[in-house]
Amino acid sequence: MIWEQRWHPLRREWVVVSSHRNERPWQGARVADAASALPQYVPDCYLCPGNIRSSGRRNDRYSGVFVFDNDHPCVSPEAPTELAAPPGIYRNGPASGCARVVCFTPRHDLTLAQLPAVEMVRLLEVLQAQYRELGSRDEVRHVLVFENKGEVVGVSNPHPHCQIYATNFVFKTIELEAEAQAAHLAEHGRSLFQEILAAEEADGRRLLVRRDQALSFIPYFARYPYETFVAPRATHPSLAHLSAAELADFAAVLRETLIRLDNLWRLSFPYVMVLHQAPTDGSPYPGFHFHIQIHPPLRKPGLLKHLAGPEIGGGNFLNDAAPEEKAAELQAVANVHYTQAG
Repeated sequence: MIWEQRWHPLRREWVVVSSHRNERPWQGARVADAASALPQYVPDCYLCPGNIRSSGRRNDRYSGVFVFDNDHPCVSPEAPTELAAPPGIYRNGPASGCARVVCFTPRHDLTLAQLPAVEMVRLLEVLQAQYRELGSRDEVRHVLVFENKGEVVGVSNPHPHCQIYATNFVFKTIELEAEAQAAHLAEHGRSLFQEILAAEEADGRRLLVRRDQALSFIPYFARYPYETFVAPRATHPSLAHLSAAELADFAAVLRETLIRLDNLWRLSFPYVMVLHQAPTDGSPYPGFHFHIQIHPPLRKPGLLKHLAGPEIGGGNFLNDAAPEEKAAELQAVANVHYTQAG
């Protein structure tokens, strides 16, 4: 059993680890496995090739990665710049920018974990180009790329896709990480994320996948039982700064990591996956280390890691499982997707 606080250096907050709590009796709701055989093409799917979306626009008959402007964006270049001032101490401002959807493949029945290796590289190359294009705009301060996967995280369409928000503001988590990494570099003369990588490699218990130029691990300070980081070994501010060789290794590590998550319980593992990239507002952001964070909400088959009193009310995450134990589970499974294993 573990009763322990662990410091999260990127967020500069404490995470409480109580490993025995994952075995506590549970009489609440369970999440059904929604996995069922999907067709390669669905006539009324608004993301499949050639189909009409809710806006009335028609998708290209695409054969690879397909990018389009979101029909229901949360930010827009048409956001009003003149806003009525709120009363008292309150403040407001425009939420402007560009929102896009990126379809990974024309295949409705695949997930990111099931993409062939060459298609994973091609997808990341497209995301590199999107970061460069959108980040070069004067009005864009930050490019956030994320994938919500699975019904339990609110996904309405299973067609494999992610989203891009290019905004006139920097999202809070990225802002916190940028401040933490710059402060650590200024105080110690060393990259904070490089120190995290060194600590994880020295310990070894939480490592999942390793290549010459990239690796994945469940961090010592994980807030979710199966929370996983995927990172290049070299410090780069964004995915767009990776060389072709680095991108190839990074793609291989990401792909195998997602395969291992699926293989753990032989289901399509739900998650929220976010690319943590430096803002694009022209500031230097010293020490910022691009990486991907994967936050799977399941702590057991059918059981969610609920956010409750400690997280929502108290402000500190409580992890019901030791990261070392969860990493060992993922290390033990095969690296070939269970749907493709002979």
